[in-house]
Amino acid sequence: MFIGFIGFIYLMGYSAIWIGVISTIGQFVAWAWLYKFIQKEGNERGLRSLSSLVAEKAGAPEAKLAAVLSVFFLAIYAAAQLTAGGKALFVMLNWPELVGILIGFVLVVAYCYAGGIRASIWTDAAQSCVMIVGSVILCWVALGNVGGFSGMHENLESQSATLVNFLPTDISLGISLYFVAFFLGGLGVAGQPQVVSRVMTLKSDKDRKQAMIWFFVWQTPFIALMFIVGLASRVLFTDGDFDAELGLPALAMDTLPALGVGMILASIFAATMSTADSQVLACTAAITDDIKPEWREDHKTTKKVTLYVAAAATLISIAGLYIPGGDSVFTLVVLAVYGLGGIFVPLLIIRWMGYKPDSFHSIVMMISAFTGVIIWTLLGLGEDVFPSVPGVGAAFTSHIVMCLMRNDSASNPFGRFEITPDQRKKFTTFGVIALCFVGVAEGAFATYAPDSDGGGNDGKVAMYQIDGNYTYYEIGSGTEVISDSAQVSASSDSVDVSELNIVGFLIQIAHIDNEEACLVTANTEDDEVAYEGGIQEYLANNSGTQALMDSSIFWIESELIGSSDEDSPSSIDDRLSGGDVGLGEYTFTISVNVNSGGQPPICQNGDTDESVDWRISLIALDYTLTEIKS
Repeated sequence: MFIGFIGFIYLMGYSAIWIGVISTIGQFVAWAWLYKFIQKEGNERGLRSLSSLVAEKAGAPEAKLAAVLSVFFLAIYAAAQLTAGGKALFVMLNWPELVGILIGFVLVVAYCYAGGIRASIWTDAAQSCVMIVGSVILCWVALGNVGGFSGMHENLESQSATLVNFLPTDISLGISLYFVAFFLGGLGVAGQPQVVSRVMTLKSDKDRKQAMIWFFVWQTPFIALMFIVGLASRVLFTDGDFDAELGLPALAMDTLPALGVGMILASIFAATMSTADSQVLACTAAITDDIKPEWREDHKTTKKVTLYVAAAATLISIAGLYIPGGDSVFTLVVLAVYGLGGIFVPLLIIRWMGYKPDSFHSIVMMISAFTGVIIWTLLGLGEDVFPSVPGVGAAFTSHIVMCLMRNDSASNPFGRFEITPDQRKKFTTFGVIALCFVGVAEGAFATYAPDSDGGGNDGKVAMYQIDGNYTYYEIGSGTEVISDSAQVSASSDSVDVSELNIVGFLIQIAHIDNEEACLVTANTEDDEVAYEGGIQEYLANNSGTQALMDSSIFWIESELIGSSDEDSPSSIDDRLSGGDVGLGEYTFTISVNVNSGGQPPICQNGDTDESVDWRISLIALDYTLTEIKS
């Protein structure tokens, strides 16, 4: 959460709040419902691992597969924690990430060897206090540096309007699945072995309720603090090459004194190492309980297993440094958390319903969930909807199919719950209502969702060179013989402007004085021509006796063209977008002040009017932005 979650907030802005709110709801359901079942089953059957819980007996084939999958995803999860520690040391001490990962490996092994699961629980409690204190201090200082909540909001909005919109952008699979994935992710905490092992240590339902209260009392304000820190880091660090997951340590380095930086570093390591050691211990339990139960009472062998698991997680973390995107803490955590949730939560739910799947049934459900999560991730669909949806969906689909088609699987997929015809009608009605609600939600999202920033870099504030070209489109011209004044007009409808960025107009006037001298020696005087007009409040006016006159009027910041400016692309686009201002009727008044010379008192030149040529053109702008690297 210290590294990956803040990085997600940095990228998403206000819309990241949904992962916090909806996941918390899912976690509450897990605590109030599934954890009660887990605690009861664990105590009655004397179990200490989740993989044993989803099997009828220890050592069963499904228990072994569950243990293998647990180790696979938990090793990735632990690797994410080591990567987070490496990133923190890289920013704060300028140490290579590899060094930080190796230090994390040593600390995790020391944690595990020192005291096991109970020591891990107690150190988690102590370290959470350090994390909360450090987060409160950093949040307070960060808000002061960005001008409070109002200053932070204004700065985010100046980078990109999407950052201050609570609706996400670029959700190609719909907002409903987007939210459902967060809920299933929260519910998926019941599928995390390192968390379930703690629940199994609780002796009574009262203990579970008390633990639930403490969990949410700690997590809820912590999510709020991390949300503020993530937004503040977005305001302060706008370099396009900035790693979003470095927001917390970079913010600490930028705003806190040395003592505060040390506290934040301690907080990060407290969070990452305590999580990693819990995951390594959960892997050890899965291996010694289900894969190799004969090792369970061999203390020396158990220690070796712990060391090997920690080493495997370390190798995954190191390998990620050399794979594009492999060092993303958030990506690794999402894969691990949602993978575990997809595998275990469906099995826990059907067992809660009283359905007793045999080994084949359980194995097919787990493999279906695993396959769904991996394929979804490899296809890149996890960028729109987290893989909890395909994981849980594939598991339940395989469960229902086997109930309907496999002789050895009980035909009622709902276990002890019999669905009567009346209840089936009610469920159908509820389903139709739910689909209608989803349809309304999707329609509303399609209508009111913010426009995409075009790849996410339009909010990046940097120094840009702005180059552009103007193109002129004539919309009207003519010749008027004017003795006093005349009105001329032209409309933008005379050209197709649908694909043009109209940013101004050009009025051109030409005239040649046609005054003839009454004598060879008589003098002539130039007539004075003036014009005034335009569109809306954008008006041009000029006067003079010269033969050619013109005026260009812009409703954009035309001085940006050919210059450099420090701003975000989206903001520059707003400043150079003509919009609909130039669409409509252009009206001008052309007046002539006739001047006539002569040879007084002998004769006076004849001059009563002037022939004036005029042309009105629209100005369209094309421009490019080039970031100036420092």
